[in-house]
Amino acid sequence: MAELINVFFNWDIFKDALPFLVKGLWVTVKLSFFSILFGGTIGLVLAVFRELGNTLINRLIIVYIDIFRAIPMLVLIIFVYYALPYVGLSLSPYPAGILTFSLVSSAYIAEIFRGGILAIPKGQMEAARAIGLTYLQAMRFIILPQAFRIVIPPLTNHSVGILKDTSLASVIALPELLQQAQLVQAWKANPTPLIGATLFYMLLLIPLVRLASNLERKVGAR
Repeated sequence: MAELINVFFNWDIFKDALPFLVKGLWVTVKLSFFSILFGGTIGLVLAVFRELGNTLINRLIIVYIDIFRAIPMLVLIIFVYYALPYVGLSLSPYPAGILTFSLVSSAYIAEIFRGGILAIPKGQMEAARAIGLTYLQAMRFIILPQAFRIVIPPLTNHSVGILKDTSLASVIALPELLQQAQLVQAWKANPTPLIGATLFYMLLLIPLVRLASNLERKVGAR
């Protein structure tokens, strides 16, 4: 037991690693926030325009969604960071990470919003159009306010998934939480920093998971 604690739960090594882990945690939080923000914005636009009923637009959006839901996140982030420079677009690790996670997130969030929009009775859109509102006005004032209440739980679950997936950014040397833990692990030749990183992930994710569960119960009750 003493040997287990010394190897995996070494307090002295954890104290040395703490500044690096806090720095990585901040990068992880920022990366997750901007990825969800940009992905959510793009996904909402895609969901709204997909319901326009234009065949060409629908097909283009479906292709976009299918591609970015099918490509593994790890493959995409490597492609964005290492392949795009060959076509003249060089990105540092941070923008490359945000772009990758935003593209994938937007595809999933588009489907989440579309599900929320389809859950609203069609008669509400027809009534809004009948009183003179345009499609976008009806969406803004009638449909989306109701759809947002429906999609909050799955959006929260998706945010949890994105926050966990940011650990993949370590493959492009982005100094997020896992990358910092790996650096200190190599420096100290001890896995304690990885245990510390796991604790930080738990501190971030457990409240989000509980929040998602509570929101699901509240929406279900309504």
